[in-house]
Amino acid sequence: MNEKVQAVIFDMDGVIFDSERLVIECWQVIAEKHNIPDIVEICMRVQGNNRQETGKRFREKYGEDFPYETYKKEVTALFRERYGEGRLPLKPGVAEILQELKQRGVPLALASSTRSDIVKLELDEAHLLSCFDAVLGGDMAPRSKPEPDIFLAAAAALGAVPANCYVLEDSFNGIRAAHRAGMHPIMVPDMQQPDNEMRRLAEVIVENLPDAMDYLRARM
Repeated sequence: MNEKVQAVIFDMDGVIFDSERLVIECWQVIAEKHNIPDIVEICMRVQGNNRQETGKRFREKYGEDFPYETYKKEVTALFRERYGEGRLPLKPGVAEILQELKQRGVPLALASSTRSDIVKLELDEAHLLSCFDAVLGGDMAPRSKPEPDIFLAAAAALGAVPANCYVLEDSFNGIRAAHRAGMHPIMVPDMQQPDNEMRRLAEVIVENLPDAMDYLRARM
């Protein structure tokens, strides 16, 4: 597939921010406090899911009475204490890829499974909110990744044809969602290294954002 780039859609955690491992570290602190076993395994499994779907997966593992929302609030408070107010580290090459795409006039969207108020806050604190023409959070789509809803909504917000949208994702669920949306999934692995399924679903797997920009540049 060599369709010209009409729009680019970014995931946030693990693509824009080097945050996936930091979230898991916070979950480990809360898990130790409340004696929750196997927290890293479940956190890895739900990467890319929205809050509602993540809660469902946690309850499937730990029981229907598992107080996910209570623990999630503790995790969020700890995460904000450690990394709020602009202290969240960026992935290498973020500023450069956003700057070049904006200079080329490519419409940009951010489509994250994180709640939209948190997405906008973290982007604003990093001075990146204005880079995007559309910003969507996980509470703005009927179904979570791996379903395609949020990416299709992002394309609609940009006035772009899904088949001409390129999606930068790090998670398995994100790549599945982009593929189901009929878009061009570019996998930039973070904590999850690609397996055979990802090699089949992703149009290309690159090591970092500069390599992703090289791939996009060749299709402009």
